[in-house]
Amino acid sequence: MKKLLGILVLGLLWSNITFASSNSFVHFNKWLYDNGHHQYLNLDEETNNLKINIYKGRWSAPFKANPNKDTLIYYLYKYLDGHHTGDPSTKQWGKYEIQPSKSPYEFKSDLREDKFVKNQMQKKPLLSYLLFENDKIVIDEISPKDKFGEFVDNTTKFRANSMGKSLVSYVAGHAICAGYIDSVDSKIDDWPLLKGTLYDGQKLIDILNMTAGDQEYIYDSEFLLTGTEADDKSIGYYMEWMMQGTKKSKPRYNYNVMNTNIIFNYVQYKSKDKFESLLNDIFQKKVRIKDSVYFFKAAGPNSQFFATRYDYLRISKAILDDWQNDTCVGKYLKEIYDRRIPKKLGNHDGDRGEPRLNRHYTYYGGQFHFPKKKIVFGMSGWGGQAIAIGVETSTIVVINSIHYNHDRYQYSHGKLLVKPFKKK
Repeated sequence: MKKLLGILVLGLLWSNITFASSNSFVHFNKWLYDNGHHQYLNLDEETNNLKINIYKGRWSAPFKANPNKDTLIYYLYKYLDGHHTGDPSTKQWGKYEIQPSKSPYEFKSDLREDKFVKNQMQKKPLLSYLLFENDKIVIDEISPKDKFGEFVDNTTKFRANSMGKSLVSYVAGHAICAGYIDSVDSKIDDWPLLKGTLYDGQKLIDILNMTAGDQEYIYDSEFLLTGTEADDKSIGYYMEWMMQGTKKSKPRYNYNVMNTNIIFNYVQYKSKDKFESLLNDIFQKKVRIKDSVYFFKAAGPNSQFFATRYDYLRISKAILDDWQNDTCVGKYLKEIYDRRIPKKLGNHDGDRGEPRLNRHYTYYGGQFHFPKKKIVFGMSGWGGQAIAIGVETSTIVVINSIHYNHDRYQYSHGKLLVKPFKKK
């Protein structure tokens, strides 16, 4: 009775909270409360009882960090929900949200037990693992309740991180097929925002392939000269204040989010008031999502994307179907595959914070990673997010994860992501 009274009182306090508290965990604590995780709260003190290590000066857990479970729970909150709770430690984003399809695609299953996958779910901070073969889901694992399963379920919208780059490319393919953009060889010389920057007049394919010659200015999500973020403001802001007067260097593969967001915002510019209809056509009508999905909005579309585990699989199957059925978008996918480039990564690239899969997939084309021989479309994101689509074998793997590094939190990319395509 005393505990129940404490919960009721705390609920009333939080319902009227102004969020001006100096307690840096106040929004996290409210999230725990609202989602029924009262065992982690000291109800009489309005605090949590977790041993959390906050990484100062960083929004996410560093790649090389080996956080404890309590810290992972906190960063799971930040990744999944912190962007819409009012939490000042996480940027609050607008959304381009696509509502569920009226007739969502329903998967067939023929499940088998895989002890290795179950073991990886227990030992690593994996949230979900799906393997799709022969038009059916054959392995379907979600984090156990004693790990992180109490925080996620089939309706949880998982953060894509850099997998969103590949989804932007998929949207661009649809924009070409809808006639908004002529082709991947179209020059972006009709967009005033890029005037006076190294991107003005470049071909779309070069930006898709991350060969814009911008390696002197930007890498990943950071401006090299200032160390500032390159992913939380509008393209117009970055072009005016960070890229004016820049000159193109000799083209080479230079992985960065600026290229992706230029593509996405250019699609919006060309499709004008049809942009959101384009997104609806892709995800509602073609992919046939079961739950809503969304991209971030930063005075324009941003590549960060959220979807449920099964909707990631639905998107992957749509890509597979496009390739195999040789649709217009399938022809786009074949063109970006044919025009892929070798990454030519140096020795220093092993510690960039990318899963080892990215080094196994040594080619890049149209915002997708590719292995040298088999035709597998790879998507990869910070924290171990990964999707691999084998268009020759009709095999798909979807992985969602909290954290990944090359130490304690490295899952077996070989057995989970590479092996399913070797046995075919």
